[in-house]
Amino acid sequence: TDLRPLDILSEVVPAGRLAHGMRGFQVQGVRGFQLVASQPRALGFPASRLFIHCDRFPEEFSIIVTLRALSIPAKRNEYVFTLMAEESPSVLVGLRYAPDKLHFLFWSQERAGGWQTRVTFPNISLSDNQWHTLVLAVSGQSFSLTVDCSVPKDMVVETPFPASLSVKRASFYLGNRRRRKGVFTVGAPWRRAAQGRWWLAMGQATAFSQLPTVLQDLPAKPASNEVLKYPYETDTRVTLGSRPPCTKQEKAQFWFNTSRRGLYLCNGSAWISMLEGTGMQRDYWENLVTNSETMGIEVFTIPKVGLFAATANRYTPPGSAIYKWTDGKFVPYQNIPTYQAQSWKYFTIGKKIFLAVANFEQNDRGQEFSVIYKWSHRKEKFIPYQRITTHSARDWEAFVIEGETFLAVVNHREGNNHNIDSVIYRWNPRTGLFETNQTIPTSGAYDWEFFTIGPYSFLAVANTFNGTSTKIYSHIYIWLSGSFQLFQSILTFGAADWEVFRIRDRVFLAVANSHSYEGGMPAPSNFYAINSSIYELNVTAQMFVKFQDLLTYSALDWEFFSVGDDSFLVVANSFDGVTFSVNSIIYRWQGYEGFVAAHHLPTVGCRDWEAFHTAEGSYLLYSSAKEPLSKVLKLKTT
Repeated sequence: TDLRPLDILSEVVPAGRLAHGMRGFQVQGVRGFQLVASQPRALGFPASRLFIHCDRFPEEFSIIVTLRALSIPAKRNEYVFTLMAEESPSVLVGLRYAPDKLHFLFWSQERAGGWQTRVTFPNISLSDNQWHTLVLAVSGQSFSLTVDCSVPKDMVVETPFPASLSVKRASFYLGNRRRRKGVFTVGAPWRRAAQGRWWLAMGQATAFSQLPTVLQDLPAKPASNEVLKYPYETDTRVTLGSRPPCTKQEKAQFWFNTSRRGLYLCNGSAWISMLEGTGMQRDYWENLVTNSETMGIEVFTIPKVGLFAATANRYTPPGSAIYKWTDGKFVPYQNIPTYQAQSWKYFTIGKKIFLAVANFEQNDRGQEFSVIYKWSHRKEKFIPYQRITTHSARDWEAFVIEGETFLAVVNHREGNNHNIDSVIYRWNPRTGLFETNQTIPTSGAYDWEFFTIGPYSFLAVANTFNGTSTKIYSHIYIWLSGSFQLFQSILTFGAADWEVFRIRDRVFLAVANSHSYEGGMPAPSNFYAINSSIYELNVTAQMFVKFQDLLTYSALDWEFFSVGDDSFLVVANSFDGVTFSVNSIIYRWQGYEGFVAAHHLPTVGCRDWEAFHTAEGSYLLYSSAKEPLSKVLKLKTT
């Protein structure tokens, strides 16, 4: 399917005309089709039109449909759509509704010897002659239904959606299952770019979307003394200018924000962004000359002193450096000897300020350790505080649990052995030092990511290589009874980074997959062009489930940031198999569509992104692992 949105409704509607059993009309400000299944096969088409390259139904997908259903008898069901094999009366995939519930149907195995599974969402009333938008998300045993922007209804069932459901010689049918039954109305489809998600149709913004030609022909205003070609009721109302009120009276009305070029829909209590522009543009680049190639950057603020950036530089001498933000740019502030530094971590304990560096190589005396530096208020410099033995350290993560401070180091390898322990240290306030608290086995690990959800604390590790393969599990741990215990394992491909972020009340976790290599297996055409994935917490299932895949090129870092009311993710693409000069991409949050590419940024061996804000505006800073030059990007809103 080329990871594009799939539009069933447009496949049923011939170009420029209506199919048999279908008529166009406009009701309650929304243009749509009324389906009368007198000729059910006329409202169908072969599944091969959508599944061009593969005859398997997606294992994870979302279905979005806008419909207006007439009232039906108490014990009657109506089908929204079905997918059926030509030689069988069984429904492979289907969606149907009753007066007070919605059923999702699927065939649990291959056609021979399988059985049909039904997932029922109770207390769903659709047959009230009103428009409703349904969003059904499916992933394994987890099924989530959202109706009209309400709180999702989550279900976890015993039988998962099949991982390999054949659609060979199967057809989609709209509004029926090859039988003459049912009358209802479907909103026109809304097509926009999306990745990794499977769409049925969407119609909340039909007046401003790519409508089928036949719906575009609906008259905007009835001509006098003319018989309308299609039934007409009313135009969609759009308010221009400053933000109007959004109450139950304005529900389903649109507001176009002329200053931001954004389209919003009132859901009865708040304006929901529908077709807003990117909201952010690149202003200019500012070069930051570094001591050598830079593996990582840490931006931090020391109260009453200023904003700083610490660069983890590859070579010694000259080591790594700290820069201070002065007159709208970073200027050199302090040099610190490091040994193939990979990253810095800034943290505080009470009034004490610390900066920890992860050293990858031994020092001049053959000693291998990473160093914690402490800020001296008198000297206004960082001075060495504690040395900790590490093994090709890649990353530090600092966090607080129940009032205690911890520091976790990622040990990448010891000699040629990548399967070693990484270590979590606990701050001892009596000695004023970090002491070993727990060890966790890791495999060529690159990154720790700590986060909290409610009262629970989590720590995710990005495992990269186990000595033979990059196709290995990375793990999420949960803090229970004084230690981290395994919570969930996720298959990754040379994972280099985890990034946790929140959008409203939703929690996401993005992994940067760097390359795919498996010893003894045929080499892929490109080791480095590989999907990186975004996972979302499913509270009902108590696990992270895949939300979206994004094609990346040896991705090494994700950074989430916001500009105004808009949310963005930027990926560090480092190598495409041929060159290190690869575009890194800023993705913008688009609601139902997930993250959509908004800006392509030219980078060279991009290793790390950091977002920061000053009184002058919002910025992005990227480090290059292939040239002694990092760059500061100023962002401006539109």
